[in-house]
Amino acid sequence: MSGNSAALQPPADAVPPVRHPEAPAPGELLGAHYGQCFGCGDEQPHGLHLQARAGEGVSITAEFTVQSAHQGAPGLAHGGVLATALDETLGSLNWLLRTIAVTGRLETDFVQPVPVGTVLHLQAEVTAVAGRKIYCTATGRIGGPEGPVAVRADALFIEVKVDHFIDHGRQEEIQAAMEDPDQVRRARAFEVNP
Repeated sequence: MSGNSAALQPPADAVPPVRHPEAPAPGELLGAHYGQCFGCGDEQPHGLHLQARAGEGVSITAEFTVQSAHQGAPGLAHGGVLATALDETLGSLNWLLRTIAVTGRLETDFVQPVPVGTVLHLQAEVTAVAGRKIYCTATGRIGGPEGPVAVRADALFIEVKVDHFIDHGRQEEIQAAMEDPDQVRRARAFEVNP
């Protein structure tokens, strides 16, 4: 990625990321953070159903197959869907930091078209942390994990408390999530005592 945006340049006092001691082990499937998530949820019929696995250090790999419902131009993935795949992959890095964070900025380069039926192989890593700011980068390749780069992105995530979602989400979905024991378990896994 070009990394030209000043907002995506870590400040001088940024530190290298540290994998949380209770983070999923390398190779472990991360699973969906929420069943209704368009990126990773298994309850979305036209979602990406992105599958992410913990990597070494503070990195992950992920895959998703471009379906007909993901088209922009005939037979090609919609750019917004590809940006969503990158965003979801980058957001999954927070499992390794054991923090809750949301996308603050996402800059995407579209290098080449991605045809329907293609498996997009994604790799992402956290590059720096500065306070509540998490800097990360990702690539999406076609033809295999070492194939040519089709898309890439740099991002800035901002750490938030779970109240961010309670305060801003639709009450019906918030209530349903709070009644789901698996969802409550996932949220509690990220709670950090002061």
